[in-house]
Amino acid sequence: MAVDFGLAFRAPEINPITYKARSIPFLNPINIYGRVFFFSWFGFFLAFLSWYAFPPLLHDTIQKDLKLTKVDVANSNIIALCATLLVRLVAGPCCDRFGPRRTFAGCLLVGAIPTFLAGAAYTKGQLFAVRFFVGILGGSFVPCQVWSTGFYDKNIVGTANAFTAGLGNAGGGVTYFVMPSIYDSLLNRGLTPHVAWRVAFVVPGIVIVFVALCLLLLCQDTPVGKWSDRQLAAQTHLAAHGVQVAIVDPPKAGVTDKPLSDSSPPPPSSHTGEKTQDEAPGDRRLSKYADQEVQMTEQQMLDTARGEIIVSPTPREIITVMFAPQTLVLAFCYFCTFGSELSVNSILGTYYQKNFKSLGQTTSGQWAAMFGLLNVVCRPLGGIIADLLFGRFSNLWVKKIWIHTLGVITGVFLIVIGVLDPHNTSTMFGLVAGMAVFLEGGNGANFALVPHVNPHANGVVSGMTGATGNFGGIIFSIVFRYNGSNYGKSFWIIGVITIAINLGLCWVRPIAKNQIGGR
Repeated sequence: MAVDFGLAFRAPEINPITYKARSIPFLNPINIYGRVFFFSWFGFFLAFLSWYAFPPLLHDTIQKDLKLTKVDVANSNIIALCATLLVRLVAGPCCDRFGPRRTFAGCLLVGAIPTFLAGAAYTKGQLFAVRFFVGILGGSFVPCQVWSTGFYDKNIVGTANAFTAGLGNAGGGVTYFVMPSIYDSLLNRGLTPHVAWRVAFVVPGIVIVFVALCLLLLCQDTPVGKWSDRQLAAQTHLAAHGVQVAIVDPPKAGVTDKPLSDSSPPPPSSHTGEKTQDEAPGDRRLSKYADQEVQMTEQQMLDTARGEIIVSPTPREIITVMFAPQTLVLAFCYFCTFGSELSVNSILGTYYQKNFKSLGQTTSGQWAAMFGLLNVVCRPLGGIIADLLFGRFSNLWVKKIWIHTLGVITGVFLIVIGVLDPHNTSTMFGLVAGMAVFLEGGNGANFALVPHVNPHANGVVSGMTGATGNFGGIIFSIVFRYNGSNYGKSFWIIGVITIAINLGLCWVRPIAKNQIGGR
């Protein structure tokens, strides 16, 4: 089957009930779906770049300037992950309540403040405080994924989420090139090392604020517009087919929700006599799904809509969804893969310097950057294959099996790296690259299944999964912290944990038997 490269430019086909896109217009920022895709990954890319801006300069420059010990450096890496864990837990329900776009912008704008203040750290304690609050930026991953899920249909959502997260995670690799380059250019302009590394952090802060404002001004919450109108367009469409039942229970009037009424806005497929680039392609392509609608019963159409519309959660519902078996499986698989990625990202440059004495700060950082940059390919690959398997077998078990397979292979690579502790550059870089393929692919596969699990509370599921991944980063960073410079031992310990967790959770159903939607 030939690949249609025109899909990257054309406005996508639209699901007539949910108005989600069934392809990704990668290179069409004029179209709303392409614009949201761009700001989803680019906003997270900048957040990740700033979040990981410290490690490239930490081992030599900052450590010497602040007179830090190796233990202090390890502790600062752990502290950097703590705020992200808390923010991701809060960001999930906030996405369901206020919408992912505003939550996303909020994470970026609040996280930019400590980024600007990074240069104000003159003591160990001040550095710890700054790194803690910069960790707020890592919480932007949750609204990034929820926003993407809200614009892309089940056939392509795994690919969309994997690309937005993969391109975004690449910021953790790019920062190993960007921050040393900014620092070196400032040195060449006559600044001292003491001043140069502090000024370097102003650059990512400015860019983050600019992108956050663009995100707010140029994009919208959902394919139909405002977050408060997310259920109205679908209900209007169902009413046109004779389905008069409310999609969700009428919410209480509040900040983001308003009671359902007959005066709902026309859905994107309505002809208003004025065609924009966003509307016209959708109008033409909606007819393609008319045959599907004829074949669907009223109950099937209603279940489809109910399964896709996010409901503002109550505290009890948040707890129920967070600790549902299916959510916990996703969370602990992400604990292994993303947790490993975070902890390895923090020490990889130093590990290379330990095993290869000839590498300096800049060169070892650039080699370490390759691990993060592989996210551009590996994480999307995990999501793409998950979508292809789902399209071929129409069974969510294949997505779940794919996640566990990648997790187990990742564990094997971690054990091999730990046991060999290679001092040959080809062996070392080859094993790390091989690990990245499966580890980062596992991250992408995980968030290809997340949209199917309790989709009415996608923010809560995404937040719990993302936060547990960060918790894995903290735990594994502690493993590295207490094993000191014995990095090999830490690698194989993490590998054993990863294999054990994946094998222990592989038997749990991908979604609950009684779940509406998600299939």
